[in-house]
Amino acid sequence: MSLKGKSAIVTGSTSGIGLAYARALAAEGADVVINGFGPADAIETERKKIETDFGVKALYSPADMTKPDEIAAMVKLAADSFGGPDILINNAGIQHVAPVDEFPPEKWDAIIAINLTAAFHAIRHAVPLMKAKKWGRIISTASAHSLVASPFKSAYVTAKHGIAGLTKTVALEVATHGITVNCISPGYVWTPLVEKQIPDTMKARGLTREQVINDVILDAQPTKEFVTVEQVAALAVFLCGDAAKSITGANISMDGGWTAA
Repeated sequence: MSLKGKSAIVTGSTSGIGLAYARALAAEGADVVINGFGPADAIETERKKIETDFGVKALYSPADMTKPDEIAAMVKLAADSFGGPDILINNAGIQHVAPVDEFPPEKWDAIIAINLTAAFHAIRHAVPLMKAKKWGRIISTASAHSLVASPFKSAYVTAKHGIAGLTKTVALEVATHGITVNCISPGYVWTPLVEKQIPDTMKARGLTREQVINDVILDAQPTKEFVTVEQVAALAVFLCGDAAKSITGANISMDGGWTAA
C-alpha cells in the first residue's frame, strides 16, 4: 500500500505509540506533522530522522492540546504545507491514577481536555478539508478502557469511553464523503505513559513494582504480553488503505484478549 501524496497529523507523536504511527505512515510515503512535548533537540532529531529514513516531509507542531486555538493552527499548518490533512490520528493522552474522592479536579480537567476534547477540536477542523477531497481517514487511540473500567482511573476511563462515542457519531455524519472514522483500543502497551503510572498504582494499591506489572497490568491481558507500538501502528496503516474503506465507526480491540471475557 502506498500513501504517497497523502499527509497526516499525529497528535502526541514525539514518543511512544504516536511516534510509531508517524513513522509507519511515513514509511508508506505520507508527509507528516508530528506534535507533542519533550526536549526540543530530541524532537528535532526524530523529525529529521523521519525525513531521512523515509524520504518524506515532516513538520513539528508544538500545539498544546488543551488550547483549541493551537489545535486549529496545527490543522492549518498541515493545510498550508501539504493541502491536508488526509489522515488525522488523535493520540495525545495523559493519565493520573487516584481514588475518585482524592482525584484532583485539575487532573480531571486536563485528562478530559487532552484525551477527549482535543480530538473533537482536531476533527472539526479536519473534516471540511477531507470533505473537499472526498477522502479522509480519522483514527483515534482509544483503549481497552473505552470498553471496560479499572479502579482509580475515573477521568481516563471517562475520556476513552467518550472517544468511542465520538468515533461512532462522526463516522455516521461523514459516511457518504469518503471518510472513515475508527478508533483502536489497545490493551497495555509498553510506553512512557504506562511506565509513569506504575508508581501511582503502587501507592494506590500498596503493591511493589513487580506486582503492579504482573498482577495488575498484565493480569488483564490473557496473552500475558504487552502490545507493541509497532502492532498498533500497523493496524492504523491498514485502516488508511483501500482494503479498509468499509470499516468505519468501529472500535477495534487490540488487547491480548482483555475484553473478550
